[in-house]
Amino acid sequence: MPAPERVIEALEKRVPETLRELDALSRIPSVSAPGFPPEEVARCAEAVATLLKGAGLDAVELLTPPGAHPYVVAEWLGAGRERPTLLLYAHYDVQPPGRPERWHSPPFEPTERAGRLYGRGVVDDKAGVLILAAAVRAWLETEGRLPVNVKFIVEGEEEIGSVHLEAFLGAERKRIAADVIVLTDTANLESGLPSLTTSLRGLVNVDLRVRALDHPLHSGMWGGPVRDAASALSVLLGRLFDERGAVAVPGFEDDVPQLSSAQRAELRALPFDEAGFRSDAGLPAGTRLGVGGPGAVYEALWLRPALCVIALDAQPLAGAANQLVDQAAARVGVRLAPGQDADRMRDRLIDVLTADPPYGVEATARCESSVPGWRREPSGPALEAARRALSLGYGRDAVLIGCGGSIPFVGPFSHVLDGAPALLLGLEDPICNAHSENESLCLEDFPKALRAAAHLFAELAGFVR
Repeated sequence: MPAPERVIEALEKRVPETLRELDALSRIPSVSAPGFPPEEVARCAEAVATLLKGAGLDAVELLTPPGAHPYVVAEWLGAGRERPTLLLYAHYDVQPPGRPERWHSPPFEPTERAGRLYGRGVVDDKAGVLILAAAVRAWLETEGRLPVNVKFIVEGEEEIGSVHLEAFLGAERKRIAADVIVLTDTANLESGLPSLTTSLRGLVNVDLRVRALDHPLHSGMWGGPVRDAASALSVLLGRLFDERGAVAVPGFEDDVPQLSSAQRAELRALPFDEAGFRSDAGLPAGTRLGVGGPGAVYEALWLRPALCVIALDAQPLAGAANQLVDQAAARVGVRLAPGQDADRMRDRLIDVLTADPPYGVEATARCESSVPGWRREPSGPALEAARRALSLGYGRDAVLIGCGGSIPFVGPFSHVLDGAPALLLGLEDPICNAHSENESLCLEDFPKALRAAAHLFAELAGFVR
């Protein structure tokens, strides 16, 4: 059943106020990465706790495990034991702002332009916090109760890998017990098109370090008989690709789960605009895509592995001298297809990068991160309830999509809650620039997502696990 009309009216009436709350929350520079003030992260946690109390939630607390940023937890359990319990997740920490000169307005001063709100964290993921809190508030203000029980976890470490989350969930297992998990940290396929994410790629990052000398040398006086680290690094990285640019790591796709013809047909049926895709990515005119066709693009993006060099460290151009570089490093990242073995990929990548290094230089590699992918069956009563809710909220049929990125906490959530179904939804869109400069939220989609969240509570009221 959809939410009562008075709940939706209350939500829509308070949209300006909810946006002001998002503005205030987004002004707090809650960057969880090392080197940024932890006091600001704690201040944001306090602000989130105040929001949840204002929404009418009970037992609002800040829990801070040793070495961690605070978790904000809250609950409302007045629907009774016969109704399901939803565990609602969002995160309040944000990425570092990046390059100040690339922002068109200050990152922590939310600014509206051309139908979008710009600022760090406005869509990833402080909008997710507000959507859930506002939906709860509207139900409690108009109905005096929710149709389901809810428990909140709002995290402060998602942007640094949720390093304490699994231990936290294990320690609080009884407290967070729930029938369905709702995670508001993913994207829509395009603006205005409600989407549920049913798969995530995994991630393996390997750091390669090359040492050729114990100090830099004059390239004229020593170059020729003496080799440099940057050139050796280039040779090693060149092993990763063949002459056509395809990944040359042995067995790179050997354990990729195969898609059925029906699954490929579903991918082809999704809307795809190549010109828009190229524009959203910022591709120069002559750059070719790695695959062709709408279904092939989505398959490559969501359900197949990809490899790239994501960092290089040698001698910056600024201030460069005519020297032989003594040491150089790179980070190689692999996005794993859902179902691939992360440990297997890690070992193969390290073997390729360190075997028989050129010129006899020292080459060492270590795994910086390793996270498996995730995939759920694109069916079931909880998923269908979420599709109905999103369709009601947005006024368009919801679609099922994958995500090319990795969200490490999804697996631990499902494991700790004994396989409870996870519903992944969110407000990002292809041009939102999450993690980059000029991050933004589509303001036209914000009230739609609010309505969808209110409907989700109603649609899940009859769920039986």
